[in-house]
Amino acid sequence: MIRYPLGGNLSWALQTLLALHQLGHEVWMIERADYENACFRPKLSDMSDDPAEGILTVSGLLERFGLKDRWVFLGYTGELYGVSKRRLDELLGSADLFVDCGTHGAWIPYLGGDCRTVLVDGEPGMTQMRWSNLAKEGVPVPTYDCYFTNGSLLGSAECQVPSLGIKWEHVFNPVLPNLYEMTPFAPASAPYSTVMNWKSHKPFSYAGREYGQKDVMFEQFFELPTRVDASLEVAIAGEPDRERLVRNRWSMKKAAEVTSSYDAYGDYIRASRAEFSVCKEVFAAARTGWFSDRSAAYLASGRPVVVQDTGVSEVLPVGEGLMTFSDFDSAVAAIESIEADYARHAKAAREIAVEYLDGRKLMNRVVETALR
Repeated sequence: MIRYPLGGNLSWALQTLLALHQLGHEVWMIERADYENACFRPKLSDMSDDPAEGILTVSGLLERFGLKDRWVFLGYTGELYGVSKRRLDELLGSADLFVDCGTHGAWIPYLGGDCRTVLVDGEPGMTQMRWSNLAKEGVPVPTYDCYFTNGSLLGSAECQVPSLGIKWEHVFNPVLPNLYEMTPFAPASAPYSTVMNWKSHKPFSYAGREYGQKDVMFEQFFELPTRVDASLEVAIAGEPDRERLVRNRWSMKKAAEVTSSYDAYGDYIRASRAEFSVCKEVFAAARTGWFSDRSAAYLASGRPVVVQDTGVSEVLPVGEGLMTFSDFDSAVAAIESIEADYARHAKAAREIAVEYLDGRKLMNRVVETALR
């Protein structure tokens, strides 16, 4: 949160923190910088060791939602923010449960012996393939008491991801429906939108195959706006082929602008008619069953979602409110279906979020499983 204090990332982390808080747990957000210049500063648009901008944003956001002073940040060069060293040692030594949402074990050596540990893997396929590659080099797989993944098909026969001998439990990215309340239907002129990073990191390889990013998956959908009676827009970070996007009638915004704050991110979703989004190549190609926290926020806001099928169609209801596609023609059909009865799809979108993605239900299961 502090290292990358933009709206989508803040929303993703906040859902988990608040879900646990609303379940009655004492929750602390602890974060650290494990490499030099790890902190993105939105106002200057640069990377730095200085976490001041992120701390200001996150401390204010957590206070707003009842978690005042429930955060800790350890800087790259050892500076500690939020609490004293003694207080941090007390927290780590007395915690009942440590939920790791991305540090991959960095805090575990400092935890008390009675603390249970659980990983929530948000990059299914990529995480396991990377661990498998490292294991061949003699690097041990990180050890937790319990492993969860956002890949709902991971461990099944059809998912092409190594399980590494781990029993992977499954959990969707949580959303709190009361934070993304159903809002009035968007007008027909509002766009199908998404927030995306064109290429968030370099391609990676596993078992002789290279996996790319959203740039690879978007290739076959450049002409989509010319085939549907709807406006399509991408709020994008990175360097796409902008001329080609414009030529094919895509609207564009800068991702940094629409995610400049937690509220700006929510406003952008509510101003949209629906979401249309591709995913990272590995999520679909390896049939992971991954589903985005961003798509969950669209659904909770009563905004239908049209997303590339990662196998999620086997674990969430599709056809009303949530539509999946595997190629150009099925993407066209999904948008046409929504436009034919928008009110029905909008209502169903909200119902899916409430029934299947409510953070309190999901995180309660994570806690109960981890403390079992």
